Amino acid sequence: METTYSPSKIKRARMCGFRARNKTKGGRKVLAARRQKGRKRLALCL
Repeated sequence: METTYSPSKIKRARMCGFRARNKTKGGRKVLAARRQKGRKRLALCL
């Protein structure tokens, strides 16, 4: 039986990274909302 959580930086960046967010309409909305809120990091920083 394998463990539930096997972290991988590549998988995570491909799913939740800046470029992944920018590819979809919803993702761009997420970035815009985070910009408006004044977040220091807009997307995942690895």
